[in-house]
Amino acid sequence: MKQFIADFNKLVKLRLTLTVVFSASISFLIGAKEQGEIIWINWLILTIGGFLITGSANGFNEIIEKDLDKLMTRTADRPLPSGRMTTGQALVLSVFMAIAGTLVLLRLNFVAGLLSVFSIILYAFIYTPLKQKSPIAVFVGAFPGALPPLIGYYAAFTQDDLALYSQTNEAAIIIIPLVLFGIQFLWQFPHFWAIAWVADDDYRKAGFRLLPTKERDNISAFMVLISAIIMIPAGYIPYYFGFGGILFTIVSIIGGLMFAWYGYKFYQTQDIPSAKKVMYVSFIYLPVTQLVLLFDFLPLK
Repeated sequence: MKQFIADFNKLVKLRLTLTVVFSASISFLIGAKEQGEIIWINWLILTIGGFLITGSANGFNEIIEKDLDKLMTRTADRPLPSGRMTTGQALVLSVFMAIAGTLVLLRLNFVAGLLSVFSIILYAFIYTPLKQKSPIAVFVGAFPGALPPLIGYYAAFTQDDLALYSQTNEAAIIIIPLVLFGIQFLWQFPHFWAIAWVADDDYRKAGFRLLPTKERDNISAFMVLISAIIMIPAGYIPYYFGFGGILFTIVSIIGGLMFAWYGYKFYQTQDIPSAKKVMYVSFIYLPVTQLVLLFDFLPLK
């Protein structure tokens, strides 16, 4: 049982899954603040449903890539390539989590359930096969990667509330979730390209080409720099639309400046240690800015 739990954690990529659930949970609480009431049982439902959906998508990803995972040092010990779990077992677990997670999120509203299904399809069955074919995979993967805040925000509303807000306060039901989606979408480019630079030697063993030009070259490094600089104005968007306070704006712009600085240093050196610094900034930026926005959120009522 201890080994099964350890393998299950690797199948669902536990740390990644918890990060996704955290992002969705914070957005749920932001949506609840917009309404003026937090329904904690719905937050728990979102957390469970979000875990199941994300775990399912990661499970399908590992099933599809099991033979490729054998080739890479960082993934060779996963349960499927190591032989500790069969494809059938992983498939049963992934299908169960997909169905259960969708049904759980449908209890909140139809939009949350639909977006969860869409995220599984995009991540597992479109992004995953593209990783060997084209660097555009990172762009495609950024969509399901940015869906958690969208799902979390809408999960804070009942179906009736969604209908009511769409008539009385379109800004609260359209602008806020799309901005949350957009910031996380943009964040993924410096984040994933930095990781791709660091892990490029390992990725090549499986034929993955996730850098903008498929190589560690000057153009790819420049794209990392540009994507990092874009995070500066991205942090101003919530303030522009009136739901991000001064504290959040200061923190997010400082985070964007850190992205830009380390992106610039990386562009100068184009080495792995500098790429790791961009990667570490990305690890800090998202949870910190999301938490600050939660406490410095200004409802659009």
